[in-house]
Amino acid sequence: MRELQEILKLLHLPHRGSATALEAEAFRRLRTFLEERGHVVHPLPFRGVRSYGWELFGISLLLSLTPLSPWPPLLGALAFFLYFNGVRPWGFLLDRYPSQNLLTWKGRGEKALLLMAHVDTAKTFFLYHPKRVRHFRANFLLNAALAFLAPLLALTPLRWPVGLYFLVQAILLLHRELRAPYVEGGNDNGSGVAVATALFLETEPPEGWRLGLALTGCEEVGTLGAKALIPHLPPGTLVLNLDNVGRGELFYAEGEGMLLFVPYRGALLEAARKTPGARPLRYRLAYLDTLPLGQRGFPCLSLIRLENGVPPHWHWPTDTFAQLDEGALKDTLAYAHTLLQKVFKG
Repeated sequence: MRELQEILKLLHLPHRGSATALEAEAFRRLRTFLEERGHVVHPLPFRGVRSYGWELFGISLLLSLTPLSPWPPLLGALAFFLYFNGVRPWGFLLDRYPSQNLLTWKGRGEKALLLMAHVDTAKTFFLYHPKRVRHFRANFLLNAALAFLAPLLALTPLRWPVGLYFLVQAILLLHRELRAPYVEGGNDNGSGVAVATALFLETEPPEGWRLGLALTGCEEVGTLGAKALIPHLPPGTLVLNLDNVGRGELFYAEGEGMLLFVPYRGALLEAARKTPGARPLRYRLAYLDTLPLGQRGFPCLSLIRLENGVPPHWHWPTDTFAQLDEGALKDTLAYAHTLLQKVFKG
């Protein structure tokens, strides 16, 4: 637990907002920490955005024009579908702030297993209020239904309430971008970074295996760090992602996807199914760093802890380091260690 606490202390900043100076400071501390322990760390720079709100603001504005013509909501519906399946064809226009991943390996062999966790934190939003967050999935499905129906509803009298609905949503998103703070991110995802890093440090891969650690940036704004990481991974790399593991009941995700569902596969998933201590989950709340990797065929598994169906203190100012449960961190570390040993032996 001492090593976990030492890593958490490195991350204890006011926030680690995506592609901000404080995210960069967290990466600097983590790199120094790993290099002092003799590991060669490769920084992998890329460019990203500081919040997803502007993209959703633009999509909502297109949908708010439903009363005027079917064409703007048709574009809005297409953009909605692409964005929530991890596709951002407009990204080259927006990704202008520096971010990075850290990647380090140990061991030699043709087989590779990568531990992954994202460093950045998100801005809060009224939907994450403790009284509303349980309905987050229902709110998303309502938005999706209205977005996809909007081009048809543009031809009916319902075009006015639909347009007004998305106009109000655009105003709320604009307010978020201008006023909402980044959260401290003790659970999301200081907990995952601490467990992944501690597991990497204490595990020696057997002959024939390489063990890697990837700490990613800009997960909260579209898994941009994970996408930038893909060209640096050997084909067939097994990926174990840790996200929000500092409190609640432990689950292993069998797949994910807010719209289209991407099932996981591979040795880590099979090991999790045979290891007591975590329950299976089809994760549909949001995206994880495993989404772009799973879409490209990498064998993945994500570990996450939930309370009442959602991550504790999810994207809310109460997500502080003081809220972390030491027992949950230790149990997650032990469970992940068991998974690795089963995969190495298998």
